[in-house]
Amino acid sequence: MTPQLTSARPLIEDHALIGDMQTAALVARDGSINWLCLPRFDSAAVFAGLLGTDEHGSWRIGPATPTGAPTPCADRRRYRGETLIVETEWDTSTGTVRVVDFMPPREGHAPQVIRIVEGLSGTVEMQSRLSPRFGYGKRLPWIHDTGGRTAAMSGPDALWLDTSVPGREKDGVVHHAFTVTAGECVAFALSSQPSHAPAPQVPDPEDALTATASFWKDWVGQLVYDGPHRDAVVRSLITLKALTHSPTGGIVAAPTTSLPEELGGVRNWDYRYVWLRDAAVTLSALLRTGYRDEAVAWRRWLLRTLGGDPRNLQIMYRLDGDPNMPEQLLEWLPGYEGSSPVRVGNEAVEQLQLDVPGEVIETLALAHKHGVARCEDTEGLILKLVDYVSEHWRQPDDGIWEVRGGRRHFVHSKIMCWVAVDRAVRLVEQGVLDADLNELVRLRDEIHADVCENAYDKTRNTFTQAYGSTELDASLLLLPHTGFLPADDPRVVGTVDAVRRELAPDGVLVHRYLTDGPSVGRDGLPGGEGAFLLCSFWLVDALAHTGRLDEAEELFEQLLALRSDEGLLAEEYDPVTGRQLGNFPQAYSLLGLVNTAVLLHNRRKAAAVPVMAA
Repeated sequence: MTPQLTSARPLIEDHALIGDMQTAALVARDGSINWLCLPRFDSAAVFAGLLGTDEHGSWRIGPATPTGAPTPCADRRRYRGETLIVETEWDTSTGTVRVVDFMPPREGHAPQVIRIVEGLSGTVEMQSRLSPRFGYGKRLPWIHDTGGRTAAMSGPDALWLDTSVPGREKDGVVHHAFTVTAGECVAFALSSQPSHAPAPQVPDPEDALTATASFWKDWVGQLVYDGPHRDAVVRSLITLKALTHSPTGGIVAAPTTSLPEELGGVRNWDYRYVWLRDAAVTLSALLRTGYRDEAVAWRRWLLRTLGGDPRNLQIMYRLDGDPNMPEQLLEWLPGYEGSSPVRVGNEAVEQLQLDVPGEVIETLALAHKHGVARCEDTEGLILKLVDYVSEHWRQPDDGIWEVRGGRRHFVHSKIMCWVAVDRAVRLVEQGVLDADLNELVRLRDEIHADVCENAYDKTRNTFTQAYGSTELDASLLLLPHTGFLPADDPRVVGTVDAVRRELAPDGVLVHRYLTDGPSVGRDGLPGGEGAFLLCSFWLVDALAHTGRLDEAEELFEQLLALRSDEGLLAEEYDPVTGRQLGNFPQAYSLLGLVNTAVLLHNRRKAAAVPVMAA
């Protein structure tokens, strides 16, 4: 069979993820690594071809093609079992070949990308084309041979390539041409090291492969989920683990920047940071499936980052807790399929989002429920966050979706302020927190009454996006999850139905809110966006909470079918083109899948338990 040829840029969903819990790379179906930041997620990319061309940085290994000819896509691709090791296979006219890609978890060694070429049958002519470009594709390095190793250096940065295959450098590209026969292996190892430091140790690819497979086997072995769609849940959890930064405990929202929410549009953002909200909800998915170490590590990160001064709470931080991430435009990069600008940093860091304390406190309470040991410092932080809510909850804010159209009294933010206080009340009642219970209950009741009075549209039987508005918002689907009102309250059921009717035209894919067309809309941005996948999982949850379990399970099956061939999801989905959109893979989407699977499984088990007679 002859592999399909392609000259177009890979689709977003045509990438697989490899990583070492400090950074990650995307591997396209044609064997190209076209996104990699070193030494960590929020560092500058050395391969930025994803947001431009191969000349902005890439590394392709695959069957040889004539100069200028399209590159062949693989015939098969898969993760090796329950690991983060990718296997890509091509059938050619002369034989079959496999490339195994992975990044060993760092244990005192430099960051490494290892690619092992395995001959499966016949003889296949192969080529490796390495184009390192530092500074997000801007800087051409000095490439030279040193002691039989290829080094690429630019300013403070350096890459070291080790392989047994002789190569040559031309115009900033390192070329290797070689053949593999059945049973033969050829390895390539790329290591990163500061240019002034001694050369990194030469990796042992086979030992690294064994250690990497063992790491993931041991980690997946902690899983306690035993319900349907286990493969989808495991793949999502592995990806969530890959988005954690092991040295600090921070969790990035996605490993990429500026993948567009609308092809050709300007809604292109940098997600390589730790959003308090996203990280907290990611941990909820890990906790519910048996993983507690990540919660302990993130709790330490949280205390280091804002434990002393939550009054200056930000919505996001860098991996090491640094609050500074000024937004910049990389004008030399044309963007994915011409979607510009390409941004690094994130201006939304300056926003006020009053829902954040609620998500953080809820996750800390969930960690306690799942056996994470009490921590006096964490309990103090919770009380400080409640004080923050008490001081700010009456203010308008920028909302969960980081709109740039001005602050409003967003209803989801108010409800999550209620959640922050409600979870603190529960912790006091459990003896975990020492606080004035009467005062907390008074504050909780005050927020509740204010929302019910100002956010509910009696005529349409629905809560609205903001006080005084008629618009709806997908975040309202969280109402039954929060416990703000009983799930069977007519106002809750009416809100779920209204959101589905107005924001999910096909009844499945939910938009966050109405963007108001191609001109600058209500969110302060031009253009539109795809359906938001997390919101679609929220719809499934809301249906389950409100007693429509069969309908929820049917909808969940439809959402699972949207995953890539490797089980991954971006932030959004375009129902018109059938393509994934936004940064990839997206923690929000994958944690939504996990939490929904757990909820449906638990609901189905509860429904199967017979009710005992009084």
